[in-house]
Order: sequence, then C-alpha cells, then structure tokens
Amino acid sequence: MPPFLAAIPFPAIDPVIFSIGPLAIRWYALSYILGIVLGWRLLMRMADDPGAVLDRKQADDLVVWVTLGVILGGRIGYILFYNFDYFIANPGAMLRVWEGGMSFHGGLLGVIAAIVLFARSRKVAWLGILDMVAVVTPLGLLFGRIANFINGELFGRPTDVPWAVIFPRGGDLPRHPSQLYEAALEGLVLFIVLYLVKQKYGFLRRGLTSGVFLTGYALARSFVELFRQPDPQIGFLFGGATMGQLLSLPMLLLGLWLIHRALHAQNAAPRS
Repeated sequence: MPPFLAAIPFPAIDPVIFSIGPLAIRWYALSYILGIVLGWRLLMRMADDPGAVLDRKQADDLVVWVTLGVILGGRIGYILFYNFDYFIANPGAMLRVWEGGMSFHGGLLGVIAAIVLFARSRKVAWLGILDMVAVVTPLGLLFGRIANFINGELFGRPTDVPWAVIFPRGGDLPRHPSQLYEAALEGLVLFIVLYLVKQKYGFLRRGLTSGVFLTGYALARSFVELFRQPDPQIGFLFGGATMGQLLSLPMLLLGLWLIHRALHAQNAAPRS
C-alpha cells in the first residue's frame, strides 16, 4: 500500500467557530485570548513568589502592554523576516492582520520592548519582569500552535510516518503535523520545565527563567524545523537551514549566557 493511502485525513474543523453577520470568531483569535487570559491569571499568582518584581496590581497592568507587544512585534517581524518584498509592493496588506502572518521572533522582540518601557514607567527591573513573563509564554504557544493545526497552516514536510496528515493546502502528500510537535515541545514541555525551575528557585536568580525559556524555545523550534515545511517565499537558506532556525540561534546563545550568569551570580536578586 502506498504510504499516502494510510495517512490520516485532515479533520474537518472549521477555522471559524461561529459568525454573526460580518463578525467571525476564529480558533486562531480564541487561541490568543486563551493564552493571554491564562497567562494573566498565572502572572497575578506569581506576584507572590520569592524574588518577583511585580505586585498583583502591576502584573495586571502589564498584560495590556505585553498584548500590544505581541501583536505589533509579531506583525512587524513577519513583514521584515518572512515577506518583506510582498508587503513593500502591497503596503495596504500590512494592516490586514486577520489574514494571518505573525512571527514569533518578532513578537518576542515586541514583548521585550513593551517590558522595557513598562519597567521604566514603574521603576522596576525589566529582566525581573521578563523572568515572570517567560514562565507563562509557553501557554500562548501551546494554544497558538494548535490553532495553526486547525487552520491547516504551517504544516510539515512530506513523510510516511503512521501519524502523517494530508492537509488541504499541502497537496496530496502526507505530511508531518509539525504544528502539534511545536505545541508539545514549545508549549507543554517548555511550560513544565519553566514551572519546575520557578518552583525550585522562585525569581531569586535574575535572568534564569528568561534564559531557560530562550534556550528551550530555540532548541525546540530548531528541532521541529527539521520536519516543518519552509515558507514557500523563502525556502531553505544557508546550508539547508530555515529562517526559523537562523532566528533561533541568537536566542540560544543569549539564553545560555543568561542561565550561566544567573547560576553563577554570587547573590540572589532581592525582591523589589
């Protein structure tokens, strides 16, 4: 039997949950909402942990800043990293966020920028805030990657593994459900690791959870990129690497440096 005959058919899940007139609620939008709400609730609880730099009121205020950082950074990052020529030729498309096109690496830079601005306005340590946000970020990645699967986008390379899926936009070939690989590694596994690190050290080792997040995400993303189909407008880059792997390399180096710095610091960070 040819391998593609044994592939799993793509589940018939409508990307639109429901619509009222021109208003449509999509799974992708719901994933953002769930990630933000759960992250907000956990962030509020972590304000009581040892070494936390935010109180509950500040953690509550931070959510709006981070949300704007995710959306603006994610969109700008996608424009710059993944489809610059298209958007230069079609500048009006830059605002059509509902059509898709978000970059995690751009969103990360947007969140860091938002945290730095928020920290200055509240006169607290920005790296301490980043440590807290790092713990909750995998929750958003978990739901976001599941939404990518539901949308049938960002699918994997052709394969004959028993769990291969034939995606509507991927032709007749069975492909790796790489979105689910990312949901498991970047989302669930990374969240568990970060939560255990937080339970052991609290936020007393300034930069530790940030470093673990950056390192863990870079390793997970670079690994899954071996199974994920590269963006068609970019394809493979230097030595067969993908854009996702190249963008993850600085994250890996910075993450390892932050971990080393935090674990070898002579004194734990005070609560501020």
